[in-house]
Amino acid sequence: MEIRVLRYFLAVVTAGNITKAARQLHLTQPTLSRQLADLEAELGVQLFVRGHQQITLTSEGEYLRARASELVDLAEQTTANLQAGRAISGTLSIGAGESSGMARITRVIGELQADHPDVRFNLISGNASETEAALLHGTIDFAVIMGERPLQQYHTLQLPDRDRWGVVMKKDDPLTRQAAIPASALVDRPLIMSRQGMSSDHFLTWWGSDRERLKVIGTYSLVFNAQLLVSQGAGYLITYAGLLNNANQAALTFRPLTPTLSEPITLIWKKNTVLSPVARLFLRRLRQQIAHEKTGHQPEADNR
Repeated sequence: MEIRVLRYFLAVVTAGNITKAARQLHLTQPTLSRQLADLEAELGVQLFVRGHQQITLTSEGEYLRARASELVDLAEQTTANLQAGRAISGTLSIGAGESSGMARITRVIGELQADHPDVRFNLISGNASETEAALLHGTIDFAVIMGERPLQQYHTLQLPDRDRWGVVMKKDDPLTRQAAIPASALVDRPLIMSRQGMSSDHFLTWWGSDRERLKVIGTYSLVFNAQLLVSQGAGYLITYAGLLNNANQAALTFRPLTPTLSEPITLIWKKNTVLSPVARLFLRRLRQQIAHEKTGHQPEADNR
């Protein structure tokens, strides 16, 4: 499969129509149709169901759409990094979930970009499984993993920060009278939890015998959307500290769980792979920042 043809395929998927995509690609419609037919012949599958006005992807086409996007992104990122030469430029891609610990990561990125304006970055949101899959596929340089997870197959850098679990609720809720919330106070209350938190052995141990009486009414992957449900009085959101959106702070508040329940934050990257110059510099600066906090010594400028 050629990257050029995969770009054609993705253009048709986005446009939903071969004629429209051909105009956008500055190709004739017969030329584009022939390229797609050749791709189907090469793969031995049907990718589209061709209607009068619109094309519909088959299940094989849906699979190729996901993988083609990854392959095209990887090709573009590789090209940019190779063309960067000796100068620090190129693209840094990091996948991560929602966590206040990302402030450390973004601070290093901001300083790196300020020193090297040709550097570009992609921050990809997703849960641990999604970001780990992107790392394995090579579409991101690093993944930031929140919580306990087997990571022996990766290089790892444990960050000093930890994410503390707690409850987001309406400010007029009676539970706000408590400085910290025990598991017993959440029994029989409508809870909104992340899927990752629900399956965590660490979390299940914390609930203890009360977990049999929990009332989980829904799950979430984006904290912002879940906060909107809490604003409507739908339930209590179990999430990390520091994620309460500014728009919701007037109506909602956060209380930590007790006993304290917190999770580690770990930066991971693939073993047996060569990092790009910008990825190596990011990693070096992050390590220097952590070492500086431990020792109090200002790190030397390092632009290599």
